[in-house]
Amino acid sequence: MEKNEILKIVQKVLDDNKAEDVVVIDLEGKTSIANQMVVASGTSNRHVASIADKLMETLKKAGFKATIEGEDKADWVLIDAFDVIVHLFRPEVREFYNLEKMWQAIAEKRK
Repeated sequence: MEKNEILKIVQKVLDDNKAEDVVVIDLEGKTSIANQMVVASGTSNRHVASIADKLMETLKKAGFKATIEGEDKADWVLIDAFDVIVHLFRPEVREFYNLEKMWQAIAEKRK
């Protein structure tokens, strides 16, 4: 398995499904939870749910296991693909939690 294969799959699915404001945060060597965190937005609950479904389906077809949380409401869906954690938000929910700001600060602090 190529080192960043999961990240490449995630980025392609997000791009193909028109996810917005995609941010990749490099966490390698900074935390044990994942090597990368990806934060992206969908335009609505339906769009977030659709992106999450496509991502889970694509990861499974590629032979990767992942877990998913939050797909019922689809305000904020978390997909844990072990090396890569993906957060999919509706824009206003993403703005409220501002996860990437917090995690980018952690990533910068531990350089």
